[in-house]
Order: sequence, then structure tokens, then C-alpha cells
Amino acid sequence: MVDFNAADYLVDRHVRDGNGARTAVVTVSRTLSYAELSEAVHRVAGGLADIGVRPEERVMLCMVDGVEMLTGILGAMCAGAVPVPVSTMVTGPELGRVLADSRARVLCVSGEFTAAAKEAVELAPEVTDVVLDRAHAAQFSRVSTHDWTRLSTADARETYDTWADSPALWLYTSGTTGQPKGAMHRHASIRAVCETYGRQVLGIGPDDKCFSVAKLFFAYGIGNSAFFPLSAGASAVFEPGRPTPQLVADRVRAERPTLFFGVPTFYSALLAADLPPDTFSSVRQAVSAGEPLPAVIYERFRDRFGVEILDGIGSTEALHIFLSNRPGEVVPGTTGVAVPGYDVEIRDPLGTLIETTGQPGELYVRGPSTAFGYWSRYETSKQVFQGEWLRTGDSYVRNPDGTYTCLGRFNDMLKAGGIWVSPAEVEQRLLQHPDVAEVAVVAAPDSDGIEKPVACVVPAAGRTVDPEALIDFCREGLATFKRPRAVVAVDELPKTATGKIRRNVIRELVRDSLRPGALT
Repeated sequence: MVDFNAADYLVDRHVRDGNGARTAVVTVSRTLSYAELSEAVHRVAGGLADIGVRPEERVMLCMVDGVEMLTGILGAMCAGAVPVPVSTMVTGPELGRVLADSRARVLCVSGEFTAAAKEAVELAPEVTDVVLDRAHAAQFSRVSTHDWTRLSTADARETYDTWADSPALWLYTSGTTGQPKGAMHRHASIRAVCETYGRQVLGIGPDDKCFSVAKLFFAYGIGNSAFFPLSAGASAVFEPGRPTPQLVADRVRAERPTLFFGVPTFYSALLAADLPPDTFSSVRQAVSAGEPLPAVIYERFRDRFGVEILDGIGSTEALHIFLSNRPGEVVPGTTGVAVPGYDVEIRDPLGTLIETTGQPGELYVRGPSTAFGYWSRYETSKQVFQGEWLRTGDSYVRNPDGTYTCLGRFNDMLKAGGIWVSPAEVEQRLLQHPDVAEVAVVAAPDSDGIEKPVACVVPAAGRTVDPEALIDFCREGLATFKRPRAVVAVDELPKTATGKIRRNVIRELVRDSLRPGALT
């Protein structure tokens, strides 16, 4: 008897309850009911076992969002193995590093990523098998290759006898400032995020339909497109392509989702696009995570499309959102309050609790979905996973109304005139200017080596950037010392595969912007 298996909880449970005919998955080419999804999951579990995958072994997946990716993740869980979905935007060497780090023997890959996979396999000598979703994909040297049909038509396997605390899923951090690390999650953590954020914040039910811009390889995306809809007997819409405002708007109008999930930079892109105001008329709730949602983006989206965005914060290590605004109770510019089942604290650099409102510190969280550590990262695990508490690395303040406001990553805070400045505060001000579509504020050294704020700005469509005007605009709305000392116009901000701004890259980009004579 299985103690608990996340694949059984997400899929088979609904079939046993007589809901097998309900729609589970909608893709551009086909739709699967829960009964059809269940059969596919068990066949993939059997196919993985047939090529030698054993319980608790890792199976890496570098695949576009779709039935193959979803059934690969759930099939591995069903078989007692550990799926490791990774970004489809990585290069061959980057994929090779995480493949070697995970010690996975099997790599499942979409055909369009074959070239990167070939490079990766050469850097990961323990890989023995590559599964491709296209029959015509080229053969690999040294390893056995299999067409996806071998997995999807295998004899179905029963759900492996896992426990609630058995390893279920690894997710590699996005690596904005360093090498990615594999956060290890258990089967029970998946149920936990569904029953806390999914049920008690989103209020997700069987009549909902979810559409996420964030992909399945991202902790935020796998919750939006798999865990939450499947846990509730709802349906998920998958889009394999790279999201653009027009593509997403077309899918939204065609599929009419009730829950829409994005990231701040994509909401900004939607506002910059020429989309009809009724584009999101089917959506009862929009959600944002990944980075703080500026109040001005929230207000513009609500006013234009008539949809409220719930901003929240989660992490790969916590599996999904643990601090969030609530439907009908949004406080723009904040990330709300703790999700039921989670506790948060703000601590100073020595780890001492800060109880005073308005005093910044580092955010800590404890709850039922925290990973049990990083794979083969003993020292780093000790720094981040501290007893029941997870050290997030985010700088926060608690507001008088009990909500929390993000000031940025703890190591992204900067000083100007000896006083701490939150990049997020300066960014929120700049986003209020009609010439600004996106912005990131970082520190750059002046001619004396003293770091000062510098803004990297993407102009709004049809607009140009006037650095002096933007700096004056900040003077009018912020304390003078917080103003950027320079403004650099760029076509786009460098981002990770999950849509987070790569501030380390931007710091390098603007490093010489405060050259002698350029100070404002």
C-alpha cells in the first residue's frame, strides 16, 4: 500500500473518485482527460523502468511544456524516481554541468534541444540513456537513444510504494548570482503547497482553468500548471512556445482561463502591447511572483484589463509562494501576508528577530514545503536551511498594517551617502514615468570608488529616454540621496530563464557609467 505518492494525489485520486472524464490538460494539439492522463503517466513510469530507471534515481528533463514534459515528471514520480526539470534556455555546457551534478543516468529532451543535449552528455559521463520526443532526432555517441513512443506505449506500472517523506522532485535554482544548486523536495511538499496557497489563497476548484507564462521547469510554473490545477481536478493550458504578449493574448482568448500567472516583467510587456481591454475577461484572478510587482504595474493592469493581480513571493527552496496578497485585499507595492501554514520573520545580520515595523532585515520563513537541503552542498545548506527556518536572502520590512514589502535581494541593497537605499523603491518611482517600460537599479562606483545608484532603463514603446528628466523625476518623488546618478538606456534587461532580472550582469554593464564628469 502506497503511503503517499504525489502523482497518485494529483491524478489517480480523481479517477478513483469518478472524475476521470474531466479535462486535465489542454495543449495546442490535443486534450487529455484525467483518465487519459493517468494511463499516460503509468505508461511512462513503465517505460522509464524498462530502460533501467530505479526508485530514487534522478531523471532530468529538458523539454518544452506539453504532455511529454508533464507525463515525464509525473511518470518519474509514479515510478518512485526523482524528476529534475531544467530550463530549456540553457546552453549545452550549462545543461552538462547540472546533468553531471545531478548524477542522472537518463535525460529526456525535446527534439529542438538535441544539439545542446549532445554537448551536455559529453560533460556527464554517467548518462547512459537519452529519450527524445522526435523519432527523426539524430543519434548520440556513447549513449543509447530512445524515441518517446517507447515510454508512452510501455506496459503501465503500478505506483511505487513511496512515503510522504520520500524524495519526489529536484529543482535547480535559477542561478542569478552563482552556480545553480539542486533543491531536494519530498512528495508531501507538493500536497502542502496545494492545500495552503492553492486552496486557501487562490481558492482553486474543479471549474478553474490555469494558464501560466512561467514554464514547468520553474518552481513557480510547476505549481501553476501542474500541482494546483491537478490537485483540484481543474485543467491546465500548456503553451510550448516562447511567450510573447501577442501569443499569450491569443491563447487566453482561445482557451479562456480563469487563473493567469505571470511575472512582473511580462505584465509590463503586456501593458506595452496593443491588446484589447477585454483580453483577460475570462480571468477571475491574476498572479505575479518571481520579483516584486511594482504598484504602478498593478494599477495600470487593473485599470486597463479589469483584473486584480495577487503579488506574492516564493522560492525554489520553498517550492512555491509563502507570502501573498489576498483576493479583494491587495495592498499594491507589498507582497501581502503569510500564506496559511507558514510563518515569516525579519532578522538582522546576526539573526536576531526584528520586531519594529519599518526596520529592514532579512526574511526568514518556515512551513511544510521547505526543501530538505541542496544536493551535495553541505556548507551552503547549513547557511540557508536553519532548523525549521529557511533563510530567503530577501530584504524586507513589515508595514504597520501587517503586510510585508520587499526591498530587493539582501545583497542587492546599496548605500548612497552612507544611507541604505532599496533598488525596488527607486524602480517603483521610475516606472511611474511614461517613458519607462522596465527598469533595474544597481550600484556603480564613481570616480572615487564610492558606489552610487544607477538606473538601467528600457524605454516604453514609441518613447525615448532623457536621463536628466528621469533623474529630476526621481528628485521630485524621492529623497534626493536616493536618485540615480546616471541613467543608461537599453533595448532589454538581461534576465534568467525564469524572468528574473540578472542584476550581476547589469552591474557589469553600467560599471563605468559614473566616469569623471558624468555625475549628476
